[in-house]
Amino acid sequence: MEKVPSLGEITVSIIVPAYNEEKNIPPLVEKFSRMFSQSKIKGEVILVDDGSTDGTLQEAKECEERYDFFRVTSHRRNQGLTAALSTGFSQARGSIFVFYPADLQYDPADIPRMVDKINDGWDIVTGWKKGRYGTKRVVSVIYNWLSRKLFKVKVHDLNSVKAFKREVVDDIPLRRDWHRYMVVLAADRGFKVGEVRVNLYPRRFGKSKFGGFWRIPIGVLDLIAVKFQISFMRKPMLLFGTIGGVFTFIGVIVGIIALYQRFVQHHGYRPLGYLIVLLIVVGILFFVVGFLAEAIAGLYDELKRLERKQ
Repeated sequence: MEKVPSLGEITVSIIVPAYNEEKNIPPLVEKFSRMFSQSKIKGEVILVDDGSTDGTLQEAKECEERYDFFRVTSHRRNQGLTAALSTGFSQARGSIFVFYPADLQYDPADIPRMVDKINDGWDIVTGWKKGRYGTKRVVSVIYNWLSRKLFKVKVHDLNSVKAFKREVVDDIPLRRDWHRYMVVLAADRGFKVGEVRVNLYPRRFGKSKFGGFWRIPIGVLDLIAVKFQISFMRKPMLLFGTIGGVFTFIGVIVGIIALYQRFVQHHGYRPLGYLIVLLIVVGILFFVVGFLAEAIAGLYDELKRLERKQ
């Protein structure tokens, strides 16, 4: 079968994580081909098969033989979306990265508008999805509302398709499941964040990989972890010092009460003295931990500065 020719120099790399999306691969790649032919984008598509147990990898390999812009890599086992994205980023050759899922719920025809916005000066552009997506909409609305309140990021949808400059990926940490917070982490680093409206379509083949009750508590815990990283990892004394101050303050108040009972009311309780000592010692220990954490944070910042110089 004759290959569909590539478009020359690559400027945009589209990363497509896929897990058990066998029936979606051929029509998805055809849509990418149509998008490239109708736009001025010179790019590539990197599909990362994340340990699929169906025929996803075989379908992708067949498409790779036909389309010159299409490349395939795979994991031996399922490692999750963040790991799949990291694998794709490591092999991408473009200066602009685009994250697009393989479920056909997003149309590649929306990609040129996202890339145009990047070229207009934005560092990361997220899709503001419009369409019906059932009960997941409630969870998505709450999650995005909490994220906007906690992180002060002024976009409507943090967990959608995204386009971003290569340097964004180079500058933010990506731990497991932290792909949801790429926009938040990028904004915290000072990158300029924008959004465009994209259409969301019903899934035709396969099952959603983003459902299930346990994704809700996991998402909440990750939300807290990212907030901690952004707010307290750089100023750990803000956290430990505050806690230490509260314990010390309570210890002082209890001490005043104990002194009043001993010298005014002429009776006292030995356990109250133990409580005072415990509260003040714990408060001091939190201050000590805060000082140590500040020293570690300072060393971390210095290492990052040296890495950027290299």
